[in-house]
Amino acid sequence: MTQEKITATITSAMNSLNNSIKAYGEKDEKQVAGFVWSVVAELEYALFLLSIEHQGEIETSSWKTSSHSKEVEIELTLSSARDLLKEAKSGVEANDLYEAYKRTWMARNHLLKVQEALEKKK
Repeated sequence: MTQEKITATITSAMNSLNNSIKAYGEKDEKQVAGFVWSVVAELEYALFLLSIEHQGEIETSSWKTSSHSKEVEIELTLSSARDLLKEAKSGVEANDLYEAYKRTWMARNHLLKVQEALEKKK
């Protein structure tokens, strides 16, 4: 049951992410920001569910270290996050919850950088 919830949450996040990419193409940064906020919220929930399923086996790892680049290419970062979510969904479907957690966490971090970049533009 929980894996179904995780898959549904990641799928919903992917839909919102696709909407944000479309809005970015239309140069509507307000909509991009709204969709990205929704994606981040959905990914927080997915990470919570994945951490419950994985029973504390997820520790701080090298992939959790944050790179601090000053310039974020929004469109490239959104596309990268979309690819990571596709991999995360595949991980859940293959019952590789560690990999799914890792990819979801990385995608969320990409989107947090996009949020920060959009805020700086205001």
